[in-house]
Amino acid sequence: MNVPGHSRMKEKIVLDTSVVVDGLISKMLNEEELDCGKIIIPTAVLDELQAQASKNREPGFLGLSELKEIRKVCDTKSVVLVFQGGRPSMEDIQLARSGRIDAIIRDVAKKEAATLYTADYVQALVAEAEGVRVRHFPAQPRPPSDIFETFFDENTLSIHLKDGVPPKAKKGKPGQFELVPIRKEVCSAEELEEIIKGIHESIRIEKKGTVELSRNGATIIQMGTYRIAITRPSLSDAVEVTIVRPLVKLKLEDYHLSSKLMDRLKSHAEGILIAGPPGHGKTTFATSVAEFYSGLAKIVKTFESPRDLQVGREITQYGPLEGDFEKTAEILLLVRPDYTIFDEIRRTRDFTVFADMRLAGVGMVGVVHASNAVDAVQRFLGRIELGMIPHVIDTVVFIRDGAVKKVYELTLLVKVPSGMTEADLARPVVEVRDFETKKLEYEIYTFGEESIIVPVSGRAASPVERLAEERVLQLVKKFDPRADVELRSGSKAIVRVDKSAIPKLIGRGGSMISEIEDDLGIRIDVEARNPTEDRKRGHYKK
Repeated sequence: MNVPGHSRMKEKIVLDTSVVVDGLISKMLNEEELDCGKIIIPTAVLDELQAQASKNREPGFLGLSELKEIRKVCDTKSVVLVFQGGRPSMEDIQLARSGRIDAIIRDVAKKEAATLYTADYVQALVAEAEGVRVRHFPAQPRPPSDIFETFFDENTLSIHLKDGVPPKAKKGKPGQFELVPIRKEVCSAEELEEIIKGIHESIRIEKKGTVELSRNGATIIQMGTYRIAITRPSLSDAVEVTIVRPLVKLKLEDYHLSSKLMDRLKSHAEGILIAGPPGHGKTTFATSVAEFYSGLAKIVKTFESPRDLQVGREITQYGPLEGDFEKTAEILLLVRPDYTIFDEIRRTRDFTVFADMRLAGVGMVGVVHASNAVDAVQRFLGRIELGMIPHVIDTVVFIRDGAVKKVYELTLLVKVPSGMTEADLARPVVEVRDFETKKLEYEIYTFGEESIIVPVSGRAASPVERLAEERVLQLVKKFDPRADVELRSGSKAIVRVDKSAIPKLIGRGGSMISEIEDDLGIRIDVEARNPTEDRKRGHYKK
């Protein structure tokens, strides 16, 4: 496929997008490995690079920088540089992935009787089949050690590089990190662009990395064990590169879990939430759980974006299909996994997908950010029905400082909530108990129109009373803006309003006050607010 002797011949050459993005031509010109008389850049190449750069995508910036360098070298070496060919139509742009832009570039090479230079193997094959002279440049990948690994040592979790700022590293162990400078010299824009270019070259050529997300001003890449986030203006105020890697890979046995908890994970838990603050080891624990279930001869899959769980090859890692985990779930249900690890649950659609798959019978393990264990459950309120929560989540594991600090189990009962006394106030209540001690710590139930989480252990009834008082006051102020409420218990309140507002608040035959009582689950007595009135005459009890 290579044309012998062309690197030293005075020839006309046409560059396609791939060879421009790779930055090969400027190097060859500088090192006098290329002795051509005319370099032709198809207008379609320029338009494609401009479109990508306008969307803040890395190949666009790399390609335009290379064109700028090529022009500079051509001026010094008296090489003719021209832009030729028509601009691609809207249809051409829409069919770019099908090879329409590549076809336009080959047409320019045919018309000019020039040699096509490309780093794209498919483009080279098609050009050769069409009889176009072609030279293929299989780019040489750069290992991560040459790009950024020199910033890492054995204690480094992540490095943080920003234009105009000295590089910094986060070092330590989960939950006990320290941000330290790597060197005194600041990172330059050129240094960062070289790092970014090396990363893209490596993943494109070796196929060991993937671009997990590419949007205006942001690119997320997974390259081996490294998760790389690249941001540009206007998303960030300057070019920034953040590279994260896991420090350790643990087995579930390394967490020294109780035999009771191990038995629950093995045979009972099928809706597990792994919660904790960022950087405290949630993903490491999720990896251990995935490997644990795989070791029990279970079919295990993962939902990830980006895909950075360090699991064995027998566990297939899925990303969002066409940007949507709901579409991935449709495929996964046909695969019939025993367990799916969802890392991380962020958006409302993610919570819905997690719930739907669990209710479809798939064992689910979800990873969520939360400052404490019960907050993980709180994030499901309003997203799924209260009564469905224990069917979706049965176990919550809270991770802090790389260790399991708390485990909750959830069950659904119909009972009178703690702090209330009257039997007719019974309702569905989700109990949140400490798994090891079975001590009831929280109750979740509907109060008025809201689902609330109320602490139970070691408390007076005041949290319920405060919430109830606010809700009652909110409703009765519609009848008297100066109304006040006094709670006598979690199930009884005295409302004081202006005498003129009492008939409206009571309603015909007590209909209005009954509706409010049924809505709130609290018995309400109504009194005239004026203390000089006859209390017996101003006191209305339904």
